[in-house]
Amino acid sequence: MTTGKPLKFSNLRKTVSKRADEIVEKRQTGKIKYSLHDSCLSALAMMFFQDPSMLEFQRRLEEASQLNNLQTMFNVTTIPKDNQMRTILDNVPPEKLYPVFSDFFELLQRGNHLNDYLFLEDGYIIPIDGTQYFRSESVNCPSCLVKKHRNGTTSYSHQAIGAAVVHPDKPQVFPLAPEPIKNTDGTKKQDCEINAGKRILQRIRTDHPNLKIVITADDLYSKKPFVELLKKLKMSFILVAKPTDHTILFEQVLQKDEQDEADVIEWKDKKGLTHRYEWINGLRLNGGTSPPEINFLEYSIIKDQDKITYTNSWVTDIEVNADNVNKLVKAGRAKWKIENENFNTLKNQGYHAEHNFGHGEKNLSFNFFIIILIAFSMHQIIELMDPLFKKARAKFSARKEFWNQLRCMIRIIIFRNWESLLQFIISPSTGIRAP
Repeated sequence: MTTGKPLKFSNLRKTVSKRADEIVEKRQTGKIKYSLHDSCLSALAMMFFQDPSMLEFQRRLEEASQLNNLQTMFNVTTIPKDNQMRTILDNVPPEKLYPVFSDFFELLQRGNHLNDYLFLEDGYIIPIDGTQYFRSESVNCPSCLVKKHRNGTTSYSHQAIGAAVVHPDKPQVFPLAPEPIKNTDGTKKQDCEINAGKRILQRIRTDHPNLKIVITADDLYSKKPFVELLKKLKMSFILVAKPTDHTILFEQVLQKDEQDEADVIEWKDKKGLTHRYEWINGLRLNGGTSPPEINFLEYSIIKDQDKITYTNSWVTDIEVNADNVNKLVKAGRAKWKIENENFNTLKNQGYHAEHNFGHGEKNLSFNFFIIILIAFSMHQIIELMDPLFKKARAKFSARKEFWNQLRCMIRIIIFRNWESLLQFIISPSTGIRAP
């Protein structure tokens, strides 16, 4: 990878601090005990170390030594009480936290750290997909999505659209700001994933006006209004298209197949599996008026000549040919990274994205989700390019064991900074602790 100056924890933390300091304080000055900055960064510290009890442990350290790791690592002056932190964060407009993701992206670009993530004609692959991070049959707020079930019960949920810069061959993903799927005052119709998907596209283009982008998404999005918006925003796309939802399109494909007008490439791998690529350029997406023109591609893995073990199909605005069909398929299949590398990691790999840290009445639930995503972004960046982190991480075989060790250390020892903690993990006898 071509890189400039390595990005370190301090660069990322200062970026978050800067944005937190920019949030306008609406509370009366004389009644402010815990600042917006300290509340945001305290929440970030919890999510960064994946430890809901972190604030309690750091308050105990401070009582004994007048110093704590939130102060030395996260620049927190006063650690808020849990309930007060929730009250403060509930009133923070989520859009005030969005710029952190663009800031991280700019830092990565400025240091040439994303050069190896360019994939299709010097464009970035950005999958989008929806996820649910809160559900309850009792706890709710005005923003909750409401679902009435056949058994007579009602459930309440919070959902969001996520987006991330990914590469088919690289494990790290770099999230962009999420978009909430939520109900708003004055609207009778409930919000939905497709509308939130349109909003996140527009925000991505506003935040990155000149970025060359290839959006990937599932079958829900391969419809005329969404495709037209992508073209309007000058974004390329590779969208899943299933036969059950695209009757007119697959009638054209069948006709081209019967007339032997489809292009096909097949090759066999070392395991004896046949990889089959079929593509047709210049088809109509649907049968309505002024249907968008798209290009079609299908990929199948075949075992023993006739048993299909995998198949998928996509529509794209990129002209397909023998030279790029394999890359287009890899890009289309990279959509799973937003589900596996991003959402699955947030929910099942220590970030507890579905845990109810606090629901609130306004923005608390979504703000906690954003802060978890910021912590995850920081981890992805330092995993990729912080040499000291890589050296410390290499001391442990399992990720879970590594983070458990970090949590244990910050509960009993105060470190001068993040680097001192890593150095202590690498070599306890030489690790530098705070005075």
